[in-house]
Amino acid sequence: MNDTCRLYTDLAWLWPLWGDASAEYAHYCRHVTSLIRQYAKLPVKSLLDIGCGGGKNVLNLKKEFNVTGLDLSPTMLAQAKELNPDCTFAQGDMRTFRLGWGFDAVLMDDAISYMNSRVDFAAAFRTAYAHLKPGGVLIATPDVTIETFRQNRTTTTPAARDNLEVVFIENVYDPDPTDDQYETTVLFLIRDHGRLRIETDHWSMGIFSLDTWRQVLCETGFEVHESRYDSGDEAYTVFACVKVE
Repeated sequence: MNDTCRLYTDLAWLWPLWGDASAEYAHYCRHVTSLIRQYAKLPVKSLLDIGCGGGKNVLNLKKEFNVTGLDLSPTMLAQAKELNPDCTFAQGDMRTFRLGWGFDAVLMDDAISYMNSRVDFAAAFRTAYAHLKPGGVLIATPDVTIETFRQNRTTTTPAARDNLEVVFIENVYDPDPTDDQYETTVLFLIRDHGRLRIETDHWSMGIFSLDTWRQVLCETGFEVHESRYDSGDEAYTVFACVKVE
């Protein structure tokens, strides 16, 4: 099955329905903010959200910081701008982009999962490092690691708005545990005024051990700290990484 990434192109209009910005995203952003305040070695006013998607984290983080969002998808950036017209956004690839100025903090949330090779994974962290001021903090959260991955896990998320009802069915599967990738497949059950439409999407994601995360972050030049974030449904390792040059 080939990668399609339709959720970031022709199906991006569904993204606002998947996840509540004022609940689950707000809870995570409070944890991010507390880690930044704890580990930063400078006053934190500016934050770069790498892989900002539709801007739900930006919506919460802008209450504390002057936020710039970056994403590869112009469709998702349009959503982020509509949700956050008071923030700055730029289009770019997290492996290679350079804005030309530094930030007090950087967030790399689940978008880092799209780095499905060790080379791309390391390149994304070098990008984050390049955009941090000395003493600034990178917050990075693995969606899954080798230690937490559950083979063939399937989750179902219902959502509704006006006359639109959607069920997001997400399945993860690793056909080759010896490489650095796993597959995410999403089935969208879309009912518009009760009429059913079925769409599918598929991505190859990156999966690395916690030790690989630690090693790559240290090799990039970060002072690495770890915390646990409990979303209520799952617990995640969160890396708080200080640029110490």
